[in-house]
Amino acid sequence: MYHPSTRLLTILDLLQMHPYLSGEELARRLEVEPRTVRRYIGMLQDMGMPIEGNRGPGGGYRLRSGFKLPPLLFTEEEATAVMLGLLGASWLEIDLSAVAVEGALAKVYRILPAKGRERLQAISTNMMLSPQQKDTRPDSSLLVRLSEAAHAHLRTTIDYSSHHNQSSTRTIEPYGVAGWKGHWYVVGYCTLRQSYRMFRLDRIHQVQIHTETFVPAKDFDYQDYILKHLVTIPEKWLIEVEFQEEFYLVQHKIPSAHGKLIPTPTGVLFQSHHVDLPSMARYLMNLNLPFVIHQPPELRTALLQLAEDMIRIATAGRENVSVEP
Repeated sequence: MYHPSTRLLTILDLLQMHPYLSGEELARRLEVEPRTVRRYIGMLQDMGMPIEGNRGPGGGYRLRSGFKLPPLLFTEEEATAVMLGLLGASWLEIDLSAVAVEGALAKVYRILPAKGRERLQAISTNMMLSPQQKDTRPDSSLLVRLSEAAHAHLRTTIDYSSHHNQSSTRTIEPYGVAGWKGHWYVVGYCTLRQSYRMFRLDRIHQVQIHTETFVPAKDFDYQDYILKHLVTIPEKWLIEVEFQEEFYLVQHKIPSAHGKLIPTPTGVLFQSHHVDLPSMARYLMNLNLPFVIHQPPELRTALLQLAEDMIRIATAGRENVSVEP
């Protein structure tokens, strides 16, 4: 929730940018009721701001002619870069307040020379940006808190839901935050799994940042980890697994919609595409059929990780502990 002072400053910036704004337009931009706008205008006038207004239907507000707030010290190129970044804020896939973006746009816009204003006005009025993930945006405060925890090397506990909606509580040592293809991730050492993992921010339901610090591993580079686990991963994996069993038995367990089955001299070749190797590893194990992996080799790594998780759960004597997706 934004403090009223934030909206007061936003009103001043908007009135600097526009010669006249109706009460309804200000209310729409600030995401408040028109009567709240009238109250804010009254507060600004009480503080000595020369705001003139017209009452009644269609009424609005303007700054008295000649009144200017001190400009920010940006060059035109710097202001253009900030403006374009703000216009593209929806692509960040973070739940940012429209009030904050609108206020920042107004502050930058008013310091530009006439040519810069015309150029950016043309961009803003003739460009549509559509984010990919409209319903799974993490709050911007979550990104900020996790980044601060990583910077200060503070242990953090999160309530997390896996790809299969299995919930667990994890204590992690956060190293950094990454955005990739419409999702945000925090990278850190998971004390439960005793290995480095990535967690999607939109699946984190609660965060508790502790005062306890950790010593970052000198040989771990979270950016290299991200490049290895996100950038180099294809959107769909080509799966080729050969089952060492009779064709009719494999056909009975694998629906035709899941992939293609081809008889071979030693069994049945299963060909398919899948977006998530850990879930494919679990699916193959659940079939309870002997098989050999042809490709991709990363599927073997997913199976080994699954085996390690199962051994850890069994030896710890724990039940209902979720396996990382």
